[in-house]
Amino acid sequence: MTSLVPDRPTLRLSPSALALVAANLVPLGGVLFLGWTVFATLLLFWVENVIVGAFNVLRMLVAQPQIGAMWAAKLFMIPFFTFHYGMFATVHGVFVLTLFGGGFAGRGVPTAATFAHAVQVAGIAPAAWGLALSHGVSFAFNYIGTGEYKSALVPALMFRPYGRVMVLHVVILGGGFLVTLLGSQLIPLALLVVLKTGLDLFSHLREHAAMGPTAPAPT
Repeated sequence: MTSLVPDRPTLRLSPSALALVAANLVPLGGVLFLGWTVFATLLLFWVENVIVGAFNVLRMLVAQPQIGAMWAAKLFMIPFFTFHYGMFATVHGVFVLTLFGGGFAGRGVPTAATFAHAVQVAGIAPAAWGLALSHGVSFAFNYIGTGEYKSALVPALMFRPYGRVMVLHVVILGGGFLVTLLGSQLIPLALLVVLKTGLDLFSHLREHAAMGPTAPAPT
């Protein structure tokens, strides 16, 4: 007998979405069990923004390889994105180091070595590698594996990370100040990590739902 009530759609998470959630559980574990500070948590989130930018450069590089004119556009857009996003990320990183970094503040303009040293001292290098792996899985499964790269537009890709990063920038820095003001770190930091994970997952699912599977090329 056929039911008159339509079946509810089942939420199925792709391997890349599962990897994203798993990677975000690492900082949650760091907060709950390893005593991560506000600085360590915010620095890890900043590192992830850098990772997002690096993979976006890869997305732009391999987008629509079958179109010769697209390569000419890449010669301008990829260096422009690298410089502009790099400046944006650097300013964000300076805020994190200056406002929450303690001993890392007041050392002049931070360099890549400064940030690398901060990551090592904060003890978040393994978690950073986990986030890099998560975004690598998304790149391989969603972008390359589904053929999304064949129809991706380089101009659209150039602006793609900014919406996510701006939201996280406001939420993370605002949350960091809130944690500092409250004095107690454990519960507010854990909630901040959970909120960030939810934002990541929502953005991920919406982004790839909008792209959808690439239609086969006409023969």
